[in-house]
Amino acid sequence: MNKRILVADDEPGIANPISYAFRREGYEVETVYDGQAALDTALSFKPHVIVLDVMMPKLTGYEVCRKLDNRANMGIILLTVKNDIVDKIVGLEMGADDYMTKPFDMRELIARVKALLRRLEQKTPDVETLAWGSLVVHLKLRSVLVDSLPVELTPKEFDLLALLLSNPERVYTRDDLLDAVWGMEYAAGTRTVDIHMQRLRKKLGETGQRLLQTVFGVGYKAVGAGTSS
Repeated sequence: MNKRILVADDEPGIANPISYAFRREGYEVETVYDGQAALDTALSFKPHVIVLDVMMPKLTGYEVCRKLDNRANMGIILLTVKNDIVDKIVGLEMGADDYMTKPFDMRELIARVKALLRRLEQKTPDVETLAWGSLVVHLKLRSVLVDSLPVELTPKEFDLLALLLSNPERVYTRDDLLDAVWGMEYAAGTRTVDIHMQRLRKKLGETGQRLLQTVFGVGYKAVGAGTSS
């Protein structure tokens, strides 16, 4: 099955060449030109990756990210003309997985989308579930339950949780986590890890606060011994 890409940018001169490039790569592509259309199409088309411009009419890219926060297996790469790290951090806090600053090389955008897709379809693990207290992570289904209630995580949040929970008490530096979860040099630096960890703890509630511990001056770890099956 071809992977689905949604391209959302209010400038046809940017959106259409991006869509053309991905169709040439063999992807199924939908193209929209405003934020509301991006949200509506994301919900119906269910793309594997959204290439999403930040500044669009009706809804900004940030707003689309926020409204799609409870998505599963749907990656988002933001496009922005701003080169301010604060704007990029805002996008990450809203749930984006990556970003690129305009103007950009089309080959790099394609490479980043392919890298994100590889993370989303990483090799199915031998272990099917991980558990810690009331937290249950179904690795093959990429689903999470706390107190038997589903918790919706973004792809990167899920990968981060699964990695830490699979290796309890192992301390990961922020650079270790960038390499393992993002799989490429990431221009926003280690702040990206901190943002995703904050979001992950918040979504998991008290369980997340107890499980995911900061090792000051080093990085993060999952405390205690969980179970696997």
